[in-house]
Amino acid sequence: MSVVAGAAIAAFLLVVVVCWALLFPDAVASLHERFIGRRTNSRKERVAYQGDDEKPITKTPIPFREGGEVGRGWLGRHWHVLTVAIALLAVPPVVILMTRQTVVLADFRDDDLSQSGTMVAQLLRGERLTPPPPPPPEVFTTQEVRRLHPEIVTADRKWDQIDRDLQQRVLAIYEVMRRQYGYEMVLIEGYRSPERQAELMAGGKATRAGAWQSCHQYGLGVDSAPIRDGKLQWDMNDDWTRRGYYLYGELAAQAGLEWGGNWRSIKDYVHVEMSDRCRVARAAKRMELSQRG
Repeated sequence: MSVVAGAAIAAFLLVVVVCWALLFPDAVASLHERFIGRRTNSRKERVAYQGDDEKPITKTPIPFREGGEVGRGWLGRHWHVLTVAIALLAVPPVVILMTRQTVVLADFRDDDLSQSGTMVAQLLRGERLTPPPPPPPEVFTTQEVRRLHPEIVTADRKWDQIDRDLQQRVLAIYEVMRRQYGYEMVLIEGYRSPERQAELMAGGKATRAGAWQSCHQYGLGVDSAPIRDGKLQWDMNDDWTRRGYYLYGELAAQAGLEWGGNWRSIKDYVHVEMSDRCRVARAAKRMELSQRG
């Protein structure tokens, strides 16, 4: 049980006891007398008898209208206590909802993979995953690739150039995509040198980030694409392809990665990165470059 859940339960029980004490002061006084040893004689139930045959007199029930007036009177006397009780009872669920990690597929994070029950986390807690065999080289040199994404032809696809932690998270995503959803994923670019980054930015299509500004330079960002019938799939107007990329983004979030498809300025559906570590690496590089002059 988490600390937040335990605190919420304790707060709930405390509210129940306080409200009971406020609404039933006689009961509290009775308990207090018993606690200090002054026991009062229990009340005996009195039954009135009528006539020589000693039959019990049936009590006349309180009319419904009169009972309703009694109830309203009780509520009128204790409305402030009830209001406070309702407000206090609402505190635990509100605290839980505000502090828990909410699962929202569009943009949820679960960096604490040791506590996650997702399939991605289970794979990461198991044996070390190994990269799949690469597809034939011609997959990356087709006419369609050269026309739509020529930068991929010369991209680096060596897994050992990628940060080991990121490597395992991406491989876990690949496994879930294959086992659970039937998608085969392919690494289309991993490490990217600062020189290549500058060239791509100058080209104006693949990226807007300059040298040392992309997570690819630190081995903390990768690009992947689904493959079908021996061809890389890019067309987001195709239902199968669009579903595959959104699944890729959802699983990336489960693995604690940032997905480029959630970016506002430019949608990079193939890209995932370890954004927190990347920010630290960029800051360190900026400092290093500034010291060099």
